[in-house]
Order: sequence, then structure tokens, then C-alpha cells
Amino acid sequence: AIPMTDIFEAFDAVSDIERFWPLLAGAGLSGLVRGFSGFGTAMIFIPIAAQVLPPIWVLTAMVVMDIFGPLPAVPQALREGQLGDIARLGLATLICLPFGVFVLKTLPFDTFRYGVSIITLMLLAMLIGGLRQRRPISRPLLYTTGGIAGMLGGSVGLAGPPVILLYMSSPLPVARIRANTLLFLVLAAFAMLFMFAANGLLELTPILIGLGLVVPYTLATMIGVALFDPNRETLYRRIGYVIIAASAIIGLPLFD
Repeated sequence: AIPMTDIFEAFDAVSDIERFWPLLAGAGLSGLVRGFSGFGTAMIFIPIAAQVLPPIWVLTAMVVMDIFGPLPAVPQALREGQLGDIARLGLATLICLPFGVFVLKTLPFDTFRYGVSIITLMLLAMLIGGLRQRRPISRPLLYTTGGIAGMLGGSVGLAGPPVILLYMSSPLPVARIRANTLLFLVLAAFAMLFMFAANGLLELTPILIGLGLVVPYTLATMIGVALFDPNRETLYRRIGYVIIAASAIIGLPLFD
């Protein structure tokens, strides 16, 4: 049974109007973008939720929410995605997650917020500037990208950007990019939740907060799935660029 004190603490954490609206907005907007693009949850939710919740609560609530929310889009993604590549990315992510969690527990969170934002903006500039994969994505590149994703996922909850940048620079069609990124992020969410539990970082209150955000997040994801049109590849790439840039800038501690 869940202690009533934890339930009251979770309710108190989201019932305050100053906390409720940012969390609801973060869940809704991230779910909408996740539905039609296949990514965007962490990059949108973390900067918003970090304004009202402690860092580890933000990551825990996001992971719990992100396990359930994308489920409506998973069947289609399984048909369109490259499961072998996702398995390789996931294996490397799982191996490197403990190192990221070690960073989360030992170094200042703001230091890594600056680092992640700067690195993301640099990679985005390379992508917009014409960085493209002309040949099929190699296995070594998949393992390297998965390892970087594990480090960033464990330290600041941003496992997605390395994988997103990898696929958006590839010649793959937008439907496959969307499917691959969505499947990877679902897999990464389970891996992060397991790693947080193994390191004693899970608390019941943020878990309950994440469960409370599942409904608006899932509904927004379903709307996003309905909006998806594979014929608008250029539009989705541009939206992806804007999401990455905005999240990197908003995520800077300067805007707290």
C-alpha cells in the first residue's frame, strides 16, 4: 500500500497553481510534439518542469510519464522502424547509463545543463549547416551514439538528442526516422527508470506526479499521432530544428 503521506506530498507538489500549469503545459506540449515527430518529450518537458520541481524529481516524473504516453504510437513504429538498429543503440545506452547516473549524483546539475545546451547547439549548427550521412548508418556509429545517449540520459535526462541528430542527418525517410526515435526513447525510458531504482534515486512522490501526468500526455500524444503526415518531411525537419534549439536555450540556468 502507498503511504498516505506520500500521496498528500505528491498532491501538494502539483496542486499549487504555480506548479500545476507548468507541469500540465509541459506534459501536453511534449506529448503533442512526441506524437507527430517521434521525439521531443525530454527536450520540452525538462526545461519547463525544472522551474517548479527538483532535478531528480523532474527526471523521474518524465520517465514514468514517458513510458505510458507514447504507447498509442508504438504499434505503427514497430512496423516502420529498424529494430536491429534500435537494439544496438539500446545496448550501448544501457552500458553507459551508470556513468551518467554517477555524474548526476556527484557533479553540479547546472554545470551539465550548460554543457548539454552548448553541445546541442553546436551539433544543431552542424546539422543545419549541411551535416549529412550519405551512406547507411554503420554499427560503430550506432554504438557510439547510444553510448553518448546513455551518458546524457543518466546525467540530465536527455538521451534523445544524440539519436535524433544521428537520424535527422541521415537519408532515411521521415516516417522511419520518426519510428526509430520513438522506439529508442521508449526503450531509454525503461532503462533510465531501472538505473535510477538500482542507484536508490527513485522516490514515490515524483513517481506519483509522473503517473498523474500520464493522461494529458497520452491524449496529447494521440493528437500528435493523428496530425502526422509523412509527405511533409521538410516541415518536420524544421520543427525538429526549432525544438532542439529552443530546448537548448531554455534549458540554460540563465533562464531559471
